[in-house]
Amino acid sequence: MTADPRAALDRLIAALEAHYLALATRRGEDDPAVDDAYDILADAFEVYDDALATVYGEATPFELADDDDDDDEDDEDEDDESFGGARSDVHVTDDDEDDYDDLDLIDGPRSQES
Repeated sequence: MTADPRAALDRLIAALEAHYLALATRRGEDDPAVDDAYDILADAFEVYDDALATVYGEATPFELADDDDDDDEDDEDEDDESFGGARSDVHVTDDDEDDYDDLDLIDGPRSQES
């Protein structure tokens, strides 16, 4: 199979939209549609990231957590509670957070008060 980053991006965008729709229309805490959409989204992300690496030698700044990271489950549960119970499989490193400091907001750079 040939890696096509554009097709993989289209699939990722569709998976993001389907995931949002599943969350917005969930039928209870353990709605299987949400779990299915989550799995499809994770797969679409991996395909996109792999396609970028194959064709352009680049990657996204995100990393999916391994399913076998059960040792960190207690830490993730604490993190989940601070974000309203959201899953925390995508991790941003401290280095990534520093990158956000350099970004300008849509309305322009933050004003510096003296």
